[in-house]
Amino acid sequence: MKKIAVFSDTHHNYEFMLETVLTVLPDAVIHCGDGCDDTLYIDRILPVTPVYRVVGNCDYNSTIPVTTTVTIEGWTILITHGHRYFGVREGNIDSLVYAAQEAGATVVCYGHTHIPLYKEVDGVTVLNPGSAGIGSHLSWGLLTLTEESLVWDLHYMGEK
Repeated sequence: MKKIAVFSDTHHNYEFMLETVLTVLPDAVIHCGDGCDDTLYIDRILPVTPVYRVVGNCDYNSTIPVTTTVTIEGWTILITHGHRYFGVREGNIDSLVYAAQEAGATVVCYGHTHIPLYKEVDGVTVLNPGSAGIGSHLSWGLLTLTEESLVWDLHYMGEK
């Protein structure tokens, strides 16, 4: 079993993300862009924890990729910010689902909208943790994977 903390849109307000990671001590961290360099602090304080990150539309001059895929516990996950996929800002996730299918992924994690989402479409689990850095309802997701199951738990700042 692997616990993956999923964040997005920290926008250089990384304190909530760091506090969460130090409390949860996940097996891995995913950051879906817009503040991807904020994860460098995780690299420093938990150097053995894998961190998977992608660039968002507000991550200027970054050399981090726009998308990446990772396989954890047999699940292939497409990670992206979402800003380069048609209709994502308006809530249309069809292009994300298609991109995941093309990549051979059964899970896609994205951000950009600052709105949490869990949806299953055509064999793809679509996850958005919301914003961990901007807004009055900071959120993140805990993705728990075994070879047989996927569990998504959305958490808000201040919840126990």
